[in-house]
Formats: sequence, structure tokens, C-alpha cells
Amino acid sequence: MNSGQEYIAANREMWNKRTAVHVTSDFYDVPAFLNGRNSLNSIELELLSGVEGKRILHLQCHFGQDTLSLARLGATVTGVDLSDAAIAVANDLTAQLSLQAQARFICCDLYSLPEHLEDRFDIVFTSYGTIGWLPDLDKWAAVVQRYLKPGGSFIMADFHPTLWMFDDDFTTVKYDYFNTAPIVEEATGSYTDRSAELKDTSWSWNHPLSEIISALVTQGLQLQVFREFDYSPYNCFNNTVEQDGRYYIRGMEGKLPMVYAFKFYKP
Repeated sequence: MNSGQEYIAANREMWNKRTAVHVTSDFYDVPAFLNGRNSLNSIELELLSGVEGKRILHLQCHFGQDTLSLARLGATVTGVDLSDAAIAVANDLTAQLSLQAQARFICCDLYSLPEHLEDRFDIVFTSYGTIGWLPDLDKWAAVVQRYLKPGGSFIMADFHPTLWMFDDDFTTVKYDYFNTAPIVEEATGSYTDRSAELKDTSWSWNHPLSEIISALVTQGLQLQVFREFDYSPYNCFNNTVEQDGRYYIRGMEGKLPMVYAFKFYKP
């Protein structure tokens, strides 16, 4: 097995196991979602305004809550994820919500998507904890560009790369800001439950903002909006403090960038 197949297989196994824990977690609160809760946050909704009637490709969609939230807002959405367990849950939720006409899901790793999908879209979207699982952002950006119609937009919100420099408890700088090598380590638990009986080998990569933006610009996409935020909308890190539904690293409130979001345009 070459390194490309190895990281995909390892991460797929990890996300398959995590999916079973996530679906029953308070973090994702599937019962509330089925009752009508929209899982999208104001950060990305401000950039996604006016999606009714749009065709959207959602990359690395996990088990599809955000994908189906976009469908509920009137978009026709295709979600993609490498975890077959997550896609199975996404299809089940789609059926429970009777959204089969508005949403479909494809199970494959992101780089192989052109082997499975031919369409073009008004919007390509991805959010929160996605590109850190990908080694090559030039290939990623080429996929984004491949699926955008001329005049379309790529919208992304994600955790700020400065966060990935720290150890899990935010007590010391442990990792490089720059993408120097894969980070291969034993992952235990999950962000929804630190004590969950999960133990897997994970492969991830730290991508600085310069690498992310340059990869998209090289594909001919034009940056229209770029924003940074000093909070996380999710309580998914250790050592956090909550203020009005926003989560900060304790002792670094207002000092540390935690999320960025941007919108690119395809001429």
C-alpha cells in the first residue's frame, strides 16, 4: 500500500468509527436537527446568503447535516465524504426528511471525485476541520475549480491554522505552522466526546493561510471576502470558556484567531 492509499484508508477507518459516536452525541444533536434545527452558523450563512434555487457541492460533508440544512434553505445539494459510514447516515437522514429530490451523497476521497461526478455547480462549499486531512492543496483547489460554473463562488469556513500549532490543552506550541510533513499520530476519543473508546492512527497536515489562498488563486479564482474571528462557534477544543454561545481558549480570549472564512469567485 503506498502512502496515498495508506492515509486514505487510515482516515476512512477513523471517521467510520467516529461517525457512530457522533450520530448519538449532544454535539450534533440529531433529534433537534430532525425537528428542524439548522446546523449552519452565522459565519458561513453570511457568505452563503441567497442559496435558494442554487446548485451546491459540499466537500467533506461528514454525515450531511450542513448539506441537508442547505437543502432545507432551498438549494439542490451534492455532499461528498470518504467515510462510507457517514454517507450511510446521510442517506438515512435524507430519507427521514424526505429530501431525496434536493440532496444526494457520494462516497469517495476528495481527489477521486472527478471519477464519480461530472456536474458543475453555482457554489462549492466546505467547512470546519476539512483540509487538514488533505496533503496536497493544489490538487484540492483544482477540484474546487473543476466543479465551479463560471460566475460561481467557492465558500469556506474553517478553524484558523494557528490553532493547530498547539498541543491539545493549548499549553505549548507543539506543531509547525507550515506544512512541512504529515502528522501521523494515535488519535484517541473525539471532539464530541474526549472519553469515547476510540483509538486510531490519523494522518493530517497543517496548512498555513498562504498555502490555502495561493492554491486557489493559482487556479484563477478571485478572492472577494476574507474574514477572521476570535471565537469558535463549536465547543470542540479543550480548555475553552463560553461567552454568549461563542467559545474561546481560556486565557487567550480575544487574542487568538480561531476561525477564518472566505469567498472566492470564478470569472
